[in-house]
Amino acid sequence: MALALAGFGSAWQFQDWRYGRQLAEQARLHGETLNRLAMAGANAQKAEQDKRLALEQRLAASEKTHFEKMTNAQKDQARLRDRLATADLRLSVLIDADSAGSCDVPKATGAGGVDHAAVRARLDPAHAQRIIAITDTGDRGLIALQACQAYVKALAQ
Repeated sequence: MALALAGFGSAWQFQDWRYGRQLAEQARLHGETLNRLAMAGANAQKAEQDKRLALEQRLAASEKTHFEKMTNAQKDQARLRDRLATADLRLSVLIDADSAGSCDVPKATGAGGVDHAAVRARLDPAHAQRIIAITDTGDRGLIALQACQAYVKALAQ
């Protein structure tokens, strides 16, 4: 009986040792798996942060370009309005020579024109100012549209 008890105890001890080793191996593998998952999650988070930073930099560059275009357009429009106001520049329009008929509109003179002696009429400065204001609004709209398109394009990348 003592021998049976000793055999039973040693068999129990062997089973305990074997299961303990299996549990330790499972715990080690589980720890390695968790570590790999944590590393993969950290790498994915870093990649997303890098993508976000790159997007923010592209958007900042686009915003800077948009601001510069808008500022340049405003300066050009202001310069044009000033030239019109000081009579340094006059706007004129082409008139169809056939429809001008007996209208007493002088023909353009000088070699500086590109119309080759076409019939032109000068616009009243107030009307010219209104036309410049309309083109200013149109220019701003086009610049804003380009900025929106650049923004969407940057987001889509």
